Amino acid sequence: MRTLASIQVVNTAEPIPNADAIERIRVLGWWVVVKKGEFAPGDKVVYCEIDSLLPERAEFEFLRASSFKPTVLGPDGALQPPGFRIKTIRLRGQVSQGICFPLSILPAGAPTVEGADVTDALGVRKWEPPVPAGMTGRVKGSFPGFLPKTDETRVQVLEPTIAKHRGRTFYVTEKLDGSSFTAFVRGGEFGVCSRNLLLDTADETSLFMRVARRLGLEDRLKAFAAARGFDVAVQGEVIGPGVQGNKYALPELALRVFNVFDVSGYRYLDHPDMLAAVAEMGLELVPQLGTLDLAHSVDELVALSEGMSVLNPKAHREGLVLRPLVEVRDDYLGRLSFKAINPKFLLKYDE
Repeated sequence: MRTLASIQVVNTAEPIPNADAIERIRVLGWWVVVKKGEFAPGDKVVYCEIDSLLPERAEFEFLRASSFKPTVLGPDGALQPPGFRIKTIRLRGQVSQGICFPLSILPAGAPTVEGADVTDALGVRKWEPPVPAGMTGRVKGSFPGFLPKTDETRVQVLEPTIAKHRGRTFYVTEKLDGSSFTAFVRGGEFGVCSRNLLLDTADETSLFMRVARRLGLEDRLKAFAAARGFDVAVQGEVIGPGVQGNKYALPELALRVFNVFDVSGYRYLDHPDMLAAVAEMGLELVPQLGTLDLAHSVDELVALSEGMSVLNPKAHREGLVLRPLVEVRDDYLGRLSFKAINPKFLLKYDE
């Protein structure tokens, strides 16, 4: 589970040009706008990341006018409670990502050591956008345990990890703003999943199943599995009409693959093998943006994330995903894979 609220230390505080009442502070790899003098370098704070949904409590009521979100149907089919969503904003030209509170906001007995997770202590949830009708369709069960979920960690919380892997070569792909999709073959059975759920493959109303049928994914995956001798899954983004506002202005639904997974061996294919597998199955990849020798700060990686989409030069790309050419296990992340999200995308599209 993602740590949304945690105890962190203010690294630095800097003035904002032409701003008398506010300044920016750095927490982890994030810049946050706060009242001038509210926090000083070395102070401990409760830091809530963007996409945190703070509960309806008196301490957070000052956010109602700008941040309140009513009850909606979440991606797991359950109702998401109302609350105050923390998102990327711009104040006096400064991008601010997240919100900081003094430790006094914590309930009695909550931990206060640096790095402590206080998400549950504060009742913070992850905000999820409402699910459009017909997006996933009928649910068959929970996301299968024999597959990893698709979720990348943001680079702003990974400064030690970035330092550890400095000098390593990564391949870079465009992060597409779609809906996470997984299709697999296991023991001769074909299945399709959304980000969190196993779907009913007999559902004629499901957008996901329309994509799977149009592409003939069941036959493609079974043929690949038979040829290679292991069960397989592909993971990617469904994009196009009816998905996230179709920012790429595509005429029809499409699937762009970013992972091929050996289900039998519970391992991701290395990048060259993944490219070959996608070509063999006759599928399309997410845009490939070349390689990068990691010698960058967090701020530099975020700056690199800015730019327009390969799929539509009039649309800001959501960001970048970086992975090593050969799969690497990291002590903190598990699979070495992370994302840098374009702040201009968040400001323009992220409500």
